[in-house]
Amino acid sequence: MNIKRITQFSEEVFETVLKLLPQLAPDADLPTRQYFKTILASGNTHFFIAELENKEIVGMLTVGTYYIPTGTKIWIEDVVVDESQRGKGVGKELIRFAIDYSKSLGAKSVALTSRPSRVEANEMYKKMGFVQYATNVYKYLLT
Repeated sequence: MNIKRITQFSEEVFETVLKLLPQLAPDADLPTRQYFKTILASGNTHFFIAELENKEIVGMLTVGTYYIPTGTKIWIEDVVVDESQRGKGVGKELIRFAIDYSKSLGAKSVALTSRPSRVEANEMYKKMGFVQYATNVYKYLLT
């Protein structure tokens, strides 16, 4: 398997994102081509895919970075592995890659969230060394 950062728009990657995202969040709004191009052009958003030897894209994740007075903050977002490839280590490889990438950016920690209903994903994160924090996460809807 090969994990690589995508910085240039391609129809193949975009179509795969449209296929994978509903497997993560069925009710999520899918990105437009222009919005996806904006993501790829962002200096603070790092988009990665996992592809098999035959070049089939089977997973993705996003590493979001921001810099504040207390240090470099990194969030792993939108981790999704195609249903046909789950349980084969793709998610684990993507997360390991994101952790190493985050270290290269100078971060001291990496954060992510996962819905409780994603039991297998939550177990994987714990086995990989992520610690669940008791915190209040707030969301304010702007629309």
